[in-house]
Amino acid sequence: MENAIRIKDLNVFAGKTQILKNINVEIPKNEITVILGPSGCGKTTLLKCMNRLTDLYPELKVSGEILINDKNIFAPGADISKLRQSMGLLSQRPYPLPMTIYNNIAYALKLRGIRGRRKQHVLVMDYLKQANLYDEVRKRLREPASRLSIGQQQRLCLARGLAVNPDIILADEPTSALDPISSRFIDEKFQEIKPHFTIVVVTHVLRQARRIADNVIFMYMGEVVEQGPAKDFFENPQEEKTKSYLEGMFN
Repeated sequence: MENAIRIKDLNVFAGKTQILKNINVEIPKNEITVILGPSGCGKTTLLKCMNRLTDLYPELKVSGEILINDKNIFAPGADISKLRQSMGLLSQRPYPLPMTIYNNIAYALKLRGIRGRRKQHVLVMDYLKQANLYDEVRKRLREPASRLSIGQQQRLCLARGLAVNPDIILADEPTSALDPISSRFIDEKFQEIKPHFTIVVVTHVLRQARRIADNVIFMYMGEVVEQGPAKDFFENPQEEKTKSYLEGMFN
């Protein structure tokens, strides 16, 4: 099985506090990998390392390697802008750009170099439809995106993320602030598009992990406790911490 991301000996420190401890994981291509674990275990930090959002926090010191297409993203001269463009990002709370609904997606298309207004328009409509948002906003395209509901904003951010035409989608608890209908749509959309994208989802919700994961990375206190195919992880866990977590002994 081809891996989209390989992480080797990754460590992250904030001052003297170690947040991630010697992380070694492989993330398969065109599947959904769920990073699972209790709050505060380092899941989000690991996700941020993958597109170097950790660079935005000067107090964080990162060592190790993350290989994408066999290139270390921490190597001197790495193109961070190109790296981030290759990854769509869904945050815990949606962050639409401070512009119209239409322009949120048109902006992403411009990043890809698509300039023709007619072509842009066709693609904006297409991505809104892919995010199951078109029917709800087709008469409101020139309104500020901030007027949308939280669930609609998250679907707009998904549409914008797809419009960048990424290889990898990173999602940090993308359904935690959403209503059940919007949450179910995001989960179903991930499963629908995974043949075309590598998807990495951070969650602490076991129910969601069981529903969508092809592979699981289970973390606790900054360490990877267990990783592997979801079926094996849930049906035949190897580590005692994993068994305790699945039994609800800690969260």
